[in-house]
Amino acid sequence: MLLSSDGTRTPGTAALFAEPARKGGIPPWAGDFRPANSAGNGPKNAIGKTFTLELPDGSTGKVVVQSLKSGKGGVVLALMGEDAPPF
Repeated sequence: MLLSSDGTRTPGTAALFAEPARKGGIPPWAGDFRPANSAGNGPKNAIGKTFTLELPDGSTGKVVVQSLKSGKGGVVLALMGEDAPPF
């Protein structure tokens, strides 16, 4: 689920991954978010904006939408995580 600052909730599926941490830093993480069919193309004008990603177990993490890709499978938002990974 993507949560916007105005409280709008966009249901969907996220695929997340972490990269090795740089010397003593927080390990960077990123992923893709595919809005559910009922959510259409997801949040409007989302590129460059920060959202809260809520995982099924209730954990959350801040993400910035890097780009929007569309194809046969529908729309996918490319995410870059901020702070510590929520998984």
